[in-house]
Amino acid sequence: MTDATTSLPPIAILGAGSMGGAILRGLVAAGLTEGGVTATNRSVAKAAELAELDGVTSVALEVNPAGNTHAAAGADIVLVGVKPAMVPDLLDEIAPHLRPGAIVVSLAAGVTLDTFAAHLGEGVSTLRSMPNTPSLVGAGVTGLAAGAAASADDVVVVRALFETVGSVLEVPESQIDALSTISGSGPAYVFLLVEEFTKAAVRMGFDDDQARLLAEQTFVGATALMASAEVDPAELRRRVTSPKGTTERAVAVLQDARLDDTFTTAAEAALARAKELAAGN
Repeated sequence: MTDATTSLPPIAILGAGSMGGAILRGLVAAGLTEGGVTATNRSVAKAAELAELDGVTSVALEVNPAGNTHAAAGADIVLVGVKPAMVPDLLDEIAPHLRPGAIVVSLAAGVTLDTFAAHLGEGVSTLRSMPNTPSLVGAGVTGLAAGAAASADDVVVVRALFETVGSVLEVPESQIDALSTISGSGPAYVFLLVEEFTKAAVRMGFDDDQARLLAEQTFVGATALMASAEVDPAELRRRVTSPKGTTERAVAVLQDARLDDTFTTAAEAALARAKELAAGN
């Protein structure tokens, strides 16, 4: 296998939509497309958006129906980014054409490694990934679970691929759904908090633009401070919360609302739904 810190082997991204496209752009930005990347999309318009990227061959399936097969046949790493319901048929389509030693990586939520093994064969190296939407700006978190046939070298090279769009956490597959309730769904929780914070600012007399600036930039600044600090968020909170001050009063209200229970209940609800989806419900 090549040195994953400087280059990657030929890659196919089958279904280069939002997440596949984010990973593709991360590879381009990191200069890791020298081995060649082929990306497929259903429409000419979607394919055209990726066609000018350096080192990328963009294929429209409505023009080239065999594009997925050809892309997979020419790749050492195959990322499967189609909708979950489409995964089994796609795996059946590409299985006879995979290169010996090819690594197949799932981007599809709720599709298990057992499903991949059932359609590709037990001997094919497979990994299941769970990226999140901040990968679109290079600040993602990707959960990565290796299948039984994946070697340590396979994991290293796939990890390097996802590190182009953020951080990677290796977990057993049994934790992938739980991980998705935190990092996968988590951006929505943050956006909801900003949304409600903005509404509070409007109710205090700020116009919509002012309220949005106050709420959004406060969260952006706070997360930037957290990223640069050498202490945990609890300590940062304590530093802002002066004894008997205004922040202390507001934080007490939030704590009285039992945010700890609320966030745990929300994550548990997301996990229950993930299990339903995995069961086909």
